[in-house]
Amino acid sequence: MAITSANQLELLQTAEAVAREKMIDPSLVIEAMEESLARAAKSRYGAEMDIHVSIDRKTGRATFTRVRTVVEDDEVENYQAEMTVEQAKQYLDDPKVGDQFVEEVPPVDMGRIAAQSAKQVILQKVREAERDRQFEEFQDRVGTIINGVVKREEYGNVIVDVGRGEAILRRNEKIGRESYRPNDRIRCYIKDVRREARGPQIFLSRTAPEFMAELFKMEVPEIYDGIIEIKAVARDPGSRAKIAVISHDGSIDPVGACVGMRGSRVQAVVNELQGEKIDIIPWNEDQPTFLVNALQPAEVAKVVLDEEAERIEVVVPEEQLSLAIGRRGQNVRLASQLTNLDIDIMTEAEDSERRQKEFETRTKLFMDTLDLDEFFAQLLVSEGFTNLEEVAYVEIDELLVIDGVDEDTANELQARARDVIEAQATAALEKARELGAEDSLIDFEGLTPQMVQALAEDGVKTLEDFATCADWELAGGWTTVDGERVKDEGLLEPFDVSLDEAQNMVMTARVMLGWVDPSELEPEEEVEADEAETVFASEEAGA
Repeated sequence: MAITSANQLELLQTAEAVAREKMIDPSLVIEAMEESLARAAKSRYGAEMDIHVSIDRKTGRATFTRVRTVVEDDEVENYQAEMTVEQAKQYLDDPKVGDQFVEEVPPVDMGRIAAQSAKQVILQKVREAERDRQFEEFQDRVGTIINGVVKREEYGNVIVDVGRGEAILRRNEKIGRESYRPNDRIRCYIKDVRREARGPQIFLSRTAPEFMAELFKMEVPEIYDGIIEIKAVARDPGSRAKIAVISHDGSIDPVGACVGMRGSRVQAVVNELQGEKIDIIPWNEDQPTFLVNALQPAEVAKVVLDEEAERIEVVVPEEQLSLAIGRRGQNVRLASQLTNLDIDIMTEAEDSERRQKEFETRTKLFMDTLDLDEFFAQLLVSEGFTNLEEVAYVEIDELLVIDGVDEDTANELQARARDVIEAQATAALEKARELGAEDSLIDFEGLTPQMVQALAEDGVKTLEDFATCADWELAGGWTTVDGERVKDEGLLEPFDVSLDEAQNMVMTARVMLGWVDPSELEPEEEVEADEAETVFASEEAGA
């Protein structure tokens, strides 16, 4: 099949037709044709030749050229595609290494095998271009809702026709009770698009929290316009969900807008999600307040927040306990997902019992260490004293407010507390030395004798050992394992050492040992100082 003037225009028309059918750029089809013709020419003239083919985009004329590159005399490897400077002088004026000599060669007459090979190249290139177009199109639509038609079901996974390709709705991304038949219409959330050897793979979901958020955006114009913002979504797909919303316009109620007239808006979302019950909750910057809202319909009596641990304790009346927890823990689990906090729920009776135990423990501490009677120890605890350090080093005026305590009694209390603290420190120091703690660790600023003892008991006996510790190993922290938050106990956690304090002590130890150059830390400090000055200046300007 020689490319004659008769079929040159037909070549362009074929490229246009294929491009239009596959919805790709016609130039990609022509490039595929050029590559296939070049391969056919190489099979005719020799595989070692560097043959290029160029098709004129207007006339369809195919030009076959042979390219030879000028190389050093001792670097010639392929005599068909390379030549020395001396050889190049026959064709070029003043040739240099790297120059190319291009000469036109006669068009090839393609045989049946060459034509078949060319066809395969073109089809492959067109297929690759089609896949790239499909990937780019759906990559831009990740995070949106798409309508499709069910084609078939394979091992519980639903294959969906989404117009210009197929997508997959995996079994674990379907709402539990749903089943589909071929040609059923389906609405899904595009969760991910990946490039794979067999082409772009489009993964859909109907269980993702974002799917519900997008459905509300479609049903509630205020969300689409940005007047109302969805701050968080938590779902138990097919059963129940909670969605937190906030209004940026004080005149619009975010909950009422999402519910709609007679519940029309929320009901449209519920119907799409197979009857999933939805609690619409007003979002609040104050976490305890937000949590009280999130636990609706249960009533909350008290909330205690531990920000560092990202945990929260909720106290509810006895009759509200089952409602707060929900069936199989559903209500509290969704509230936890919504607030991103670990929630402990207890009744008022359990809370009272816990506080009573704490009261008794602190009372016994003061009775045993300060040699006080029960009544006097209870007075101290009632006034908010929790440990010996508070009694020993508090301003004396704070002791004088306790009924029956005069100046002499207050001084005696502080003297006893200091004696006990000193005795405990001496005992802890002796124990630490027995365990092998070295002076480099004992004399390190910021560590009390009790801290040194705790470190030595865990094998940290030198300043070098201490410097190798991570901050969370000292201060403790939280790790997520299989979706559950697990507490990491810190060596110095019982002494209320924060993560920042632990980090500072470890870095100080590393500087003292010469492991870290102090000058490397200065730029950060200077930047922080500059930022602080900038903030201060802006605050002054605002004032």
